[in-house]
Amino acid sequence: MNVSNELLWAILPEGLEEWFDVESFKKGKDMFRIVLVEKNVIPELPEMYRGKKVTNTVLKPLTINDFPIRGRKGEIVMKRRCWKFEGVDKMLKREIGICAQNTKLEKEFASFLKVFYRD
Repeated sequence: MNVSNELLWAILPEGLEEWFDVESFKKGKDMFRIVLVEKNVIPELPEMYRGKKVTNTVLKPLTINDFPIRGRKGEIVMKRRCWKFEGVDKMLKREIGICAQNTKLEKEFASFLKVFYRD
């Protein structure tokens, strides 16, 4: 792993490196955006998917607001995978609990804001 990737993974929420690869990084005038793509590794299959063939894989982007970096808004764009299986209507996706409940805020950032706004 090169130094740039090590630095990106060091500032991203713990555990994402296991399921994602870095696709791109952009530094804009007022934001930093890190784009991650979920690895094409199918999670453990519930019974309804076992023995069935994968017929399609779809990437769905999810933008999460994270801590500001050097005075710029921090964004993590996660391109999440969904797998379609033959004969099953519901698509399968891995559960990765990065967002605070009912938000598009990273958990630690949401906790920080919650304490900050209480004062």
